[in-house]
Amino acid sequence: MELQNAQKTVDDWIKAHGVRYFNELTNMAQLTEEVGEVARIISRRYGEQSEKESDKNKDLGEELADVLFVVLCLANQTGVNLQEAFDKKLDLKTKRDHNRHHSNEKLK
Repeated sequence: MELQNAQKTVDDWIKAHGVRYFNELTNMAQLTEEVGEVARIISRRYGEQSEKESDKNKDLGEELADVLFVVLCLANQTGVNLQEAFDKKLDLKTKRDHNRHHSNEKLK
């Protein structure tokens, strides 16, 4: 699914099920909360912290999807075309970082 389609899908869902978007500050708080849930899974499953029994059934994909959903909401309500923004950012990173990363001794 292209990002424009994802944005439309979220907008359609909000209109059908969500009544309206939460305001931007509420969604920013929601995004922070969801990113925190992703961080908890990553730090305990892949980092040095031990994973609590209650965290072992947490689905990283589901939590990442929550992050994506809120990002799509924020883009919709602030008029950001994420496909255009992503394409522009990828082009910039490609031009800026290609040689930089290939020359980085820490990555070898």
